[in-house]
Amino acid sequence: MEKAMIFFDIDGTLYNHEKELPPSTKRSIQALQQAGHEVAIATGRSPFFFKELREELGIDSFVSFNGQYVVYKGETIYANPLDSEAVEKLTEFAATRNHPLVYMNHETMRSNIADHPAIEESLNSLKFLPPENDPHFHKERDLYQTLLFCTEGEEQEYSEAFDSIRFVRWHPSSVDVIPAEGSKAIGIRHLIEKLGFTMDQVYAFGDERNDLEMLSEAGHGVAMGNAPQVVKDAARYVTKAVDEDGIEHGLKMVGLLD
Repeated sequence: MEKAMIFFDIDGTLYNHEKELPPSTKRSIQALQQAGHEVAIATGRSPFFFKELREELGIDSFVSFNGQYVVYKGETIYANPLDSEAVEKLTEFAATRNHPLVYMNHETMRSNIADHPAIEESLNSLKFLPPENDPHFHKERDLYQTLLFCTEGEEQEYSEAFDSIRFVRWHPSSVDVIPAEGSKAIGIRHLIEKLGFTMDQVYAFGDERNDLEMLSEAGHGVAMGNAPQVVKDAARYVTKAVDEDGIEHGLKMVGLLD
């Protein structure tokens, strides 16, 4: 078959809910690479959040920060930082509501308060320790994503107050803050344009709401069996859950593996 480009989300897609990589998933990705397909990661995570996974899978191309920072074989080909004035206003707005923030660039992250249980809870779910505190980290540097810590539904007032940024929930205690026009799909478009692929040649696997645009715009969007119904509805295919060899099953289902 013709060469394809396949994008994989990480949490709930490559990783199971224990943040483990199923053996069948690793085996399947190696088979794709050996067949000459382009394989990349598309995640809401920061690059430093999945360095070990990239090394384990031999993947050096990725769409990170929900589409804001795109790398192909070690070369940054697209970077879309948050508007600095919007981040400053967000910082002030969140402070009046006692909602902490974590600022992130492509190398590291810092929190704007010393410690907070919501930060610890959500980052621990990714097997990461809470970051160091630096309330001025967002000044005079490019940020590609910020984490806002609030309970479900509280992000609505932020969405109403800010036009230039977007709030995408990824955890009961936290939402990703990215540029309003940003999405994994846009990051993917920048990467495939460089490589000469079309969206019809793109296969994308995901399981959460930040995958919606990616799954609906890819020629072959595959939702994991563990995804909520809204995500399944956006995809062309639905495979088994990640813990049921969902990646391997899905790749066979769409004809990329025998």
